[in-house]
Amino acid sequence: MTTLALTNQKGGVGKTTTCVNLAASLAANKQRVLLVDIDPQGNASMGSGIDKHELESSVYDVMVGGVPAEDVCQQSAFGFDVIPANDDLTAAEVELISMSGKESRLRYALGRIKPHYDFILIDCPPSLNMLTVNALVASDGVVIPVQCEYYALEGLTSLMNTVSHVQKVLNPSLVITGLVRTMFDPRNTLTNDVSMQLINHFGDKVFRTQIPRNVRLAEAPSHGLPVLQYDQGSRGAAAYLALAAELLRRFGRALSTPATPSTLNSAAGSGYTA
Repeated sequence: MTTLALTNQKGGVGKTTTCVNLAASLAANKQRVLLVDIDPQGNASMGSGIDKHELESSVYDVMVGGVPAEDVCQQSAFGFDVIPANDDLTAAEVELISMSGKESRLRYALGRIKPHYDFILIDCPPSLNMLTVNALVASDGVVIPVQCEYYALEGLTSLMNTVSHVQKVLNPSLVITGLVRTMFDPRNTLTNDVSMQLINHFGDKVFRTQIPRNVRLAEAPSHGLPVLQYDQGSRGAAAYLALAAELLRRFGRALSTPATPSTLNSAAGSGYTA
C-alpha cells in the first residue's frame, strides 16, 4: 500500500488532472485506489463524477470533525473510491491551527482504511499550507506535476524546502517519488530546454512519461469524467495509462491487463515513454 501526495504550489500545472487520470489508469490496471481531495476547490471530486455541491459530508468532516474516513468515502463510477472535498475545507486551515496533532490529522484519519488500498492519491491545494502539510505527513511519497515553462524550477524550490522540513520533523520516510512533465509540447524549444534542466537536476526522479497538451484531456473534467472514459483513444488517455504503468514498475508491481489494452499499446509506441 502506497500513499502519494500530488502537489505543486504553482496552480495550472495539471495537478488535479494528473491525480484523477492516474487514479483511473491505476484502477484500469486492477489496483485498489482511493483518491483523497483536500483542495477546497473540489475539482478532483467533480472530475471523478461527484457533485461537490451535493455532499452530506466531506474530507473537512474527516480532518476537523473526526468523522471516520470510511463514512465519507464514495465509490466513483470509474473503479476507484473518493473522499471528496468542497469549499467547507476553506475553514479547515484556520481551525486546524488550534487542534492537537494538527499536522497529522489526515494521517490518523487514513490509517484505518489504508490497508484496503494499493494506492492512495492525495490531491493537494496549489499552496504550501496546513492542508498540504497534512498530505505530506500522511504520504510515503510526493509526485510533482511540472509544466515545462520558465518559472518551473523556481517554483520547485519552496516545495522542496517544505518537503525537506517535513522529512526532518514530521515524516522521516517521505521521499520524492517523481516529477511528471505536463502539458508537454515537444515542438516548443522552451519546453525541451526546461525538460532537460529538470532531468539534469533531478535525474531518474523525472518520469519518462510526458503528458501532452491534448484537447480531449482538457475537455474531460467538464463532463465529470477521467479522459480514459471520455475518449479512451486520445493521446491524453494513452499518456496516463503509460504513466500508471511506469509508476507500477517503479514500485515493483505487476502490470495487469488494463481496461483498454489497445490504448496502452498505443502509449507504448507513442513516444511518451523513452
